[in-house]
Amino acid sequence: MTDISSVTSSAAAFIARQTDDLNKAAGATKTSFASALHHVETAIGIRAKTGFTAGPTYEATTLAGQTKAAFNNALNATKSALHIKP
Repeated sequence: MTDISSVTSSAAAFIARQTDDLNKAAGATKTSFASALHHVETAIGIRAKTGFTAGPTYEATTLAGQTKAAFNNALNATKSALHIKP
């Protein structure tokens, strides 16, 4: 017959191994999601690619900043063409 302590220790080891595997999977999922979220935020202009959070460098690296710059350039070109002074 099998000793009850060996069955108990085997069950405890099995559960510990399963728990460790689940924790590793949860950590990997969290890291993967955080990375994907960071890439999306950077792509749409919520987060800067660089350490800057304001100013021309920040705006040049975000979609929102690039859109604003393009709009301002078009507006300035129109004002120039129509000889409108600010």
